[in-house]
Formats: sequence, C-alpha cells, structure tokens
Amino acid sequence: MNTTVIRLDKVDIYQQRHLILSNVSIKIDKGEFVYLIGQTGSGKSSLLKVLYGDLKMTNGQGIIAGFDLTQLQESQVPFLRRKLGIVFQDFQLLTDRNVKENLEFVMKATGWEDKHAIEQRCVEVLDKVGLRNKLYKMPYELSGGEQQRIVIARALINNPEIILADEPTGNLDPATSEEITALLKNISQNGTAVLMATHDYHMIQCFPARILKCDNGQLIEAQDFA
Repeated sequence: MNTTVIRLDKVDIYQQRHLILSNVSIKIDKGEFVYLIGQTGSGKSSLLKVLYGDLKMTNGQGIIAGFDLTQLQESQVPFLRRKLGIVFQDFQLLTDRNVKENLEFVMKATGWEDKHAIEQRCVEVLDKVGLRNKLYKMPYELSGGEQQRIVIARALINNPEIILADEPTGNLDPATSEEITALLKNISQNGTAVLMATHDYHMIQCFPARILKCDNGQLIEAQDFA
C-alpha cells in the first residue's frame, strides 16, 4: 500500500516568473510531521502554494493526495483542497458568523448536504481540538489560540490526508504556540501528515521532527535549524 502523500521530483518553483526554488525533490508519508523552515522570502509559502494548487507547477513531477500537480486543472483545485487541510497564520475566520456557522460554510462549499451529518461532524472536529463547548461563540469572543484551534478543526472536516500549516503560531504567544504545535503533532500521530512552515525555532526544540530548509534557492534536509 502506498503511504506517500506528497512526492515532488526535480520541481522548479516560480513566483511571477522569478525562480524561487530549483530542483525540489521531497517525499512525505502518511502520519509524518515535517517542519519547513527558512528566511522570509526563501520560498516556504511559494512551495505550499504549489502544493495546494495556488501556483502552477511547470516542470518536474509532483503528486499530492493522489493528484498530479503537473496536470492539475483549475476546475480540479477545489477537489484537491478537499483532500488537504490548510491552516494560515491569520485564521481567516468569517467574523460575522459563529463557530458552527464557520464550519458549516466550509462543509457546504465542499459538498456536505445532510443537516444531521453536518452537525455531527462539527461536534467531532471541535472535540478533536478541545473546543466542543465553543460551538456558538463568535470569533471575537475567542482568544487567538482558540481561534487557531477552530481553524485546525475546520481543516480536519474532510479527513484530509495532509495538513499544510503556514506559520500557524505566528500570531500567538509562546505558551499558546506550544499548545497548537502539540495539537498538530498529535494529529500527525493519528495518521494525517503535517507540513508546518515556521520561524519559531523554539517549537522545533520542544517538538523535534524532520526539518526541510529553504536555503539559497534550494530545499534541503536539515539536521537542525542553524
């Protein structure tokens, strides 16, 4: 059984015709937790954008969650994203809706129709992030850490094969950052791969894992974050 959820072979990554990373080859398996590090502008976000279909892959070979990135059509991107969970630094919650309505919005947009199934899944994903009692809270009533947990719950809705997390602790204090990283590590141990872009090297010390580093236009396996 193939357990690889991401495989890139000799891929060049461009941002508006500017080569950001060249000859990228990586493999991430089911349940792996992997850090993606590098200086601002080194290509971390661009790499993630290629993986979730926001930037086109122009050469090499790339597979994520069973989708061939070299052949990916715009009409297929929503179907790819149902297999992914995406977590951003700035939460991107709908501020005029409560937690349940935020989750329901994503579920209906990705094909959920049965009202009972929707309600049941809302409770299940909130249970996983320890916020079942926040179902009817508005985003402004939640702390930053709670909002990010809601974002992670949202990312889990469709049982993704991998979570792509772009600086998920960037707006959080150190203690809350540890809670969020621990939660993502736990999710990976339950079978969902996690690729987490971060500047927070304290988290890498607290929760050691494999490290990929964007450095001088290359993506390399790093033994540490130096």
